[in-house]
Amino acid sequence: MKPALLIAPLALSLALCLGVTTALAQERNLPDIGSSAGTLLSPAKQAEYGAMVLAQLRHADYVLDDPLLNGWLNDVGQRLTNASDRPQQSFTFFLLRERQINAFATLGGYIGMNAGLILAADREGEVAGVLAHEIAHVTQQHVLRGAEKAQRESLPILLATLGAIVAAQQAGGNSSNDASTAALMTGLGLLQQRQIDYTRDNEAEADRVGIRTLAHAGYDPEAMADFFQTLQGVTRMNVGDERAATPGYLKTHPLTLSRISEARERAAKLEPTLSSTAGFTPASNPMLPPGLQINTQTRSRQGQGSSGDFAWARERLRVYSAPTPAQAIREYQQLRTKQPLDEARRYGLALAQQLAGQSQDALRELTPLAKAHPTNLWVQIAMGEAEARTGHTADADQRFEQLLTRMPTHRALVLSYARLLGERNTPAAGARAVMVLRPLLGTSASDLPFQQAYARANEIAGDPVRAGEAWAEAAVLSGRPEQALVQLGNLKKRDDLDYYARSRIDARIAAITPTVLELRRQGIKDEEATGRLSFTH
Repeated sequence: MKPALLIAPLALSLALCLGVTTALAQERNLPDIGSSAGTLLSPAKQAEYGAMVLAQLRHADYVLDDPLLNGWLNDVGQRLTNASDRPQQSFTFFLLRERQINAFATLGGYIGMNAGLILAADREGEVAGVLAHEIAHVTQQHVLRGAEKAQRESLPILLATLGAIVAAQQAGGNSSNDASTAALMTGLGLLQQRQIDYTRDNEAEADRVGIRTLAHAGYDPEAMADFFQTLQGVTRMNVGDERAATPGYLKTHPLTLSRISEARERAAKLEPTLSSTAGFTPASNPMLPPGLQINTQTRSRQGQGSSGDFAWARERLRVYSAPTPAQAIREYQQLRTKQPLDEARRYGLALAQQLAGQSQDALRELTPLAKAHPTNLWVQIAMGEAEARTGHTADADQRFEQLLTRMPTHRALVLSYARLLGERNTPAAGARAVMVLRPLLGTSASDLPFQQAYARANEIAGDPVRAGEAWAEAAVLSGRPEQALVQLGNLKKRDDLDYYARSRIDARIAAITPTVLELRRQGIKDEEATGRLSFTH
């Protein structure tokens, strides 16, 4: 399903009817807390819709799946989740490659963040502030109430969700000028007027709860207000450019001076805790002497609570969100004319060079960084990749094998090495990749990069059945469940299947079929696969 397929059938009506992005319309006669018990949408159904939204956004090529970046965002998000008022709530955090400033939450705790938002932030705490705000929209059931209202009105929730997300993304200046986009932008403006009428309380509540979560997670509670200030600055700089005048985030999160000042007032009453675990204070730890006072003001406010990975993550994201590697290189060249590149930006330049096929240049840039940061996985993984792609295979293998000895289940490390092994296209490399990936097998059913790497590893290792099963899982996670059924159906025709493989395949066909039927009910079809499928239901 390409973006045009999302836009054309939805157009103005969906933008007017529902925006299951963050801060959805809420009727004023609903009480602030406890109005929804999930009676119309069970937790399982919410998770199902959230997973479908993510898969279809992948199919439309919005999602950026990178193990290192996903790991960093998930670490920040889970740290906030643990510090929230509903730590038992399941969340899935993902990145979109769009460079406009935006973020949203949808059903099932699925939270998306644009690359542009992270590139606009000055520190990790600001990104955490936005995530905390989106988490609050989920934990306070703002998203669920909007979805249930849509269901009561017989709206197709999945299509409405996708339409609202696409509308918000394309209204920010990166979209084409076709008529359907113009209709959505018009509808979004009218929808925004409704949101101003109905969601001011939701936004205030998400700010209040989010700032508290931010402090409990150990971040500077003023970071949220600081990012609001950044958004105001972006808006002022874009005055005169109608298409880019307002960041996409502000189209669903209206910003006023009073909102910024209220956020600062709330933050002033809070101090970050010293632990990433919610609720930790010196007084709550029985192992510490009673009355112990720890001065939290000695830490730099800019780096307060940071994981230390923000600078590396931002530069990696700068490269992977650029239209082309060559354009990313030009971006770094422009930055270098203003001031020398710091270590993180030299790392980003090396990544861009590597993606552009300039592996020798990347190796030269990375060598001093790798020596200066022997325990930094961002740098060490990039160094190993550069070594492998410049013919220093033994050095690359030694580097990765030593890292795996210490961290055999580190997702980004495992996937990076498995991909490199897959590029060699030999049975021995495939067999080693399968072994490297195996420790993650039990926890990676919904992990698209893992399924792709596992499929490729088994393919070149000579196990077509396991490879076919993994490719089918990758198709489901990429928004193509009909294609997955076709692949599994073809696998079932093999005469070398044993009982266990046939049982696995039958079970997956049974599990995927309801998803395909639900998508068809919502009007979403995979035209390539539809002609090869038949159902009896």
